[in-house]
Parts: sequence; structure tokens; C-alpha cells
Amino acid sequence: MDRRATLATLLGRKQEETATQTLFSPPPGTLAPYTGTWTFEQAAHLLRRATFGPTYPQIKEATTKGLNATITLLFKDLPMPAPPVNHNYAEDPTVPIGSTWINAPYNNSNNVRTYRNQSLRGWTMGLMLNEGVSIREKLTLFWHNHFALNTMNINDPKFLYVYANTLRTFAWGNFRDLVKAITIDPAMLRMLNGNQNTKLAPNENYARELMELFTLGKGDLAGPGDYTTFTEQDVLAMAKVLTGWRDKGHYSNDPAMTVGSYFQADRHDTSVKQLSHRFNNVTVANKGDKEYSDLVDIIFQKAEVSKFISRKLYRWFVYYEIDAATEQNVIAPMAQLLIDNNYNIKPVLQALLKSDHFYNILNVGPLIKNPLDFIASAFKPLQVAFPTDLAPQYNAWLVLFRLGPIMQMEYYNVPDVAGWKAYYQEPAFYRIWINASTLAPRMNYTNTMIGNGYNVNNFRVKIDVLKLAKTLDDPTNPIHVVEEFAKILFPQPLTAAQLTALKEILIPGLPDYEWGVEYTEYLEKPMDTTLAKAIETKLRNLLKAMLTMPEFYLS
Repeated sequence: MDRRATLATLLGRKQEETATQTLFSPPPGTLAPYTGTWTFEQAAHLLRRATFGPTYPQIKEATTKGLNATITLLFKDLPMPAPPVNHNYAEDPTVPIGSTWINAPYNNSNNVRTYRNQSLRGWTMGLMLNEGVSIREKLTLFWHNHFALNTMNINDPKFLYVYANTLRTFAWGNFRDLVKAITIDPAMLRMLNGNQNTKLAPNENYARELMELFTLGKGDLAGPGDYTTFTEQDVLAMAKVLTGWRDKGHYSNDPAMTVGSYFQADRHDTSVKQLSHRFNNVTVANKGDKEYSDLVDIIFQKAEVSKFISRKLYRWFVYYEIDAATEQNVIAPMAQLLIDNNYNIKPVLQALLKSDHFYNILNVGPLIKNPLDFIASAFKPLQVAFPTDLAPQYNAWLVLFRLGPIMQMEYYNVPDVAGWKAYYQEPAFYRIWINASTLAPRMNYTNTMIGNGYNVNNFRVKIDVLKLAKTLDDPTNPIHVVEEFAKILFPQPLTAAQLTALKEILIPGLPDYEWGVEYTEYLEKPMDTTLAKAIETKLRNLLKAMLTMPEFYLS
């Protein structure tokens, strides 16, 4: 069953089926600004979708600040993050521990390549976990899914660093300019064979994906080689436009060689390229290294570009189902707003996150968390401590990073050029994240975090339940303890039956006041290990149960 339909049932919103109507209506609402109440629930919904696992204090602060101020904070311009560093490999001849390797040459040592790959991945996880109240890292992952690449074709962490920072730079900037930057990005040139695209042997890979996956989408087949939005003639013509670009610096040992791309004029097709009727039969004349930019401008003259990227933003931040009503009331206004703002993403995404539609109750909770969201949501909201020294900190980040591939979402290694299947594969979409191979790793992760944790350089990365309980507003009341943990962990309030069942796990067979007495006694005698252990065990049992509930898997 569709998650929205499940929510509709739970909320008593089931309606009669007619000949032209499905059993459950889509969520009402438009792109018009939300004017309803602004409470903890709405603030949590916004931050869960716009960041990776917001903390309890962050949600409280957003509740106090209000919608508009929180949106402003989410889109606040930030300096680029400090680059990754050599965190543990003393034998690197050019990069001391604590210094960055992003512009350093390689040598023939595989160990240097290994530690730099580990450094990049640990650093990336650290950025997600330390993002603050900013949408930038969530958008960087969105663009990584959109302009998908994997390590099989690139592998060089310096290339991946440049690519990721390009996405980060344009996170909510101009979509057209981002497409231009990605078109000649050194990692993308290698990913889709743009570096092999010459006038003597035009390679169509990037030209095809530029239209089908990055800007226009592949429409219904209208005729032989005609996909409504583009034709096979356009693929070949655009491949010729894009000839001549090369990448440089891949695993280079030359200290003077930087990672980048360059144009080689003698490999470029200088003929006049003829596009099809789908582009009004326009021609593209030779302009050397500026020709690719003109091509992108031509593609962006088609209104379908704005609709295509609006749908992808909607599926990432709201829900996968886009029916006729959503297309008309949400997607179409988003697309027009994008055109009106010269393809700048920020005003469009802000409008979506401020919209009446976004805060409709049926959009709060139906999204299954992707693995990176899931990892962060058992970490940041529960205020897990990290080592502060350089090597243990990177190693701890790397431990969490390596959980992603086990759950089938590995940063820098998207399995398909179309992105992760959960964002395009019909009809399952997000449900793809939960399967026989991924459910056990998710449960093992939360059980480990609530249990012994992960041992990193003799530092235990785990949930400190006693410390966490002290951050609650009313830790002496067992009902309030359960309710507050639910507010932190779940997208919607508990039912009465769930509340009763969870309270029974916390204080099995005991009256409510017994918890208050026991917890107060622990606070008065914090050095009493017997009292502390008793409280800790009860809290761990409660949180372990809550982290295995289906509600925790949802956003």
C-alpha cells in the first residue's frame, strides 16, 4: 500500500471510491504559502527533509524562530568547508599529517591512494553530521544523485573532491550554470567518456544523458528515434558540439599538475551541427571552447527543463507520487517560478518548503529515509559524542560512512547513471531502500548504537542514554519521557496504544510514580553505579524498541 494511503487510513481520511477517483485523495494544497499553525511538528518536518537528522535543540530553535526565519537560516550563504586532510598516514612524502592533500601529487604507493580515499569519505560523512541548520549538504547529495557518477570510472579522490565541491558551490544556485560546469567537470568527462569524444569518433554518452537524465527527460516515443523531448539526430549533433574536452591530473605524480579540464581544438568538430525539429531545427556553429555553453543555453530554452527538475526536487524533498493534481497545483507553479527566476533554484525550493502542500499532514511521514538519512537520524538527534582528536575523528566518520554501502547507498558510487533507484524506479520508489539485504544492517546499526557502540581508537561511539535523558524537558515523568523521545525520533505523534506499550517497556508492571522516584534518586546520587545502571537499562530498553519501530524509518 502507498504510504500516503496508510497515513490517510490512520488519520481517518479514507474516502469513498468512485469510477474516476482512487481510494485516497492526494494531499490537497498548492505552492501558496503555508498559513497554518507553526509548532514543533512542522519545524521538525522541515528540518528532517532539509537536513540530515536534526537535533532536538535545533528543532526547538526552529519552532521558536518560525518558518520564514528558519528557511532563511537553511539557505544562509556559507564559506566552503575546509578540505579533507591527511589524518593518519605519516609516510606521505608531500603531505604531513593535518595538512590537506587536495593539490598534492601522487606517488607510486597504493597506501597514499588508500588513505586519501578514506580521508575523502570520512570528511564527507563529517560534513553531513556537522552541517548545522543548512540545506547545503542535503542539496549536494541531491545533485550527486542527479549528476550520478561512481568510483569505477573515476576513483581518484582529488577528482571526486572537485566534483563534490562543484555541486556544493551551486547547491541552490543557477541550474543552467551548474549544468555547464558539470559538462566539463573532469570527473564527469571520465564518467561518461567525454574525454574520449573527438571529431573522428564522436562519443554520444554524455550528449544522451545531458538530455535524458540531466535536463529534459525522455518523453514518450513519437516516432523512430524521436522521444518527444529530443531525437537521435540531436544526440549525434550534440555529441559533435561537445568534442574536444579532456580531463587532466588523474592520479598524476607531477607536482605542477592540477585537477581540471581543458579544450583541445584539434579534436573538436568544427562543422555546423543541425538539431532536429524538437529544437526548432536550430544550427550550432563552431565556437571552439564556448560551443558547449551555447548548447546548454539552447536546451534551456525548452520549458520541459523547468518541469523536469521541479519533479526531481519534489520527489527528493516531498514524495515520489506526482499525480495530475500535484502536477497542476505544485509542479507547474514551481516550473514557472524557475523560469521567472532565470533557473535559480533557491526561490523555487524555498517556495516548496514554505508551501501549504509541503505541510499537509499526509506529507509528514510517508517518506522512507534513505540510508544516509537513517544513519544520521540515529546519531545527531540522540546527541552521540565523537572523538575530538584528528585520526580517531576521521576514523569514526569512516565507520559510519561504511555503513552506507551495506544499506545500498554509497556516496561517490551511485550504481546507475540515472541515480539511486529509489528516486526513479516505478512503482516501488523509496520502498526499494527496505529489502531482505538492507533491513538487517539497519537494525544491526541501531542495536549497536544503543548497545556497546563502535570502538574507534578506544573511544566508544554510542548513545549515552543517561546524558540524553538529562536533555529532556521532563525526564521524571515516564509518559513525558516516551512522548519526548517520540518527538525527537518520529515524524508524527504516537497513538495511545503505542504510548502505553512503550511506557510498559520503560517501567514494566510499575506505577508511573515509581519512575519519578527512581530517577530523582539517581539524580541525587549520580555516583551510585547501581542506581545509574538500573536507569540506564530501562532507557536503553525503551530506545532500542523505539529505534526498531517502523515510524523511525520514516520522515
